[in-house]
Amino acid sequence: MRVLIRIFFRSVRRVLTPFMIVGYHLSKPRGVQRTAEEQSAVDEHTRSLALYHFPACPFCIKTRRVMDRLSLNIELRNALQPGEHRETLEREGGRIKVPCLRIAGEDGTVRWLYESDEIIAHLEHRFGTENGDGDKQ
Repeated sequence: MRVLIRIFFRSVRRVLTPFMIVGYHLSKPRGVQRTAEEQSAVDEHTRSLALYHFPACPFCIKTRRVMDRLSLNIELRNALQPGEHRETLEREGGRIKVPCLRIAGEDGTVRWLYESDEIIAHLEHRFGTENGDGDKQ
């Protein structure tokens, strides 16, 4: 019975994946407008961040929408297929679970933040705006 359930959900996922990806691209939020200097400072801070994700994961899409809304240039690392990013996520992060935000500290420490709501709260706190026009909190 478990095999049938797995086959069913894999089939559903294969059918829905293209629609989810297209839907994400068609409904991207408009990003925060910042001055060139402000955006440059934000870009400098986001260089230490990387988001491990699966392209059609609903929680990853939710997280990427917030990144788009906040105009964050965070490196996206697709961990769906076997390869470097998936292996790094498992080896250094401890498990293959997405979304996962890798936060490299200035002192060389690395923090792995799982759970879309926690990632979003972190991004909102660090890069969010008070009134939606690019002023930092």
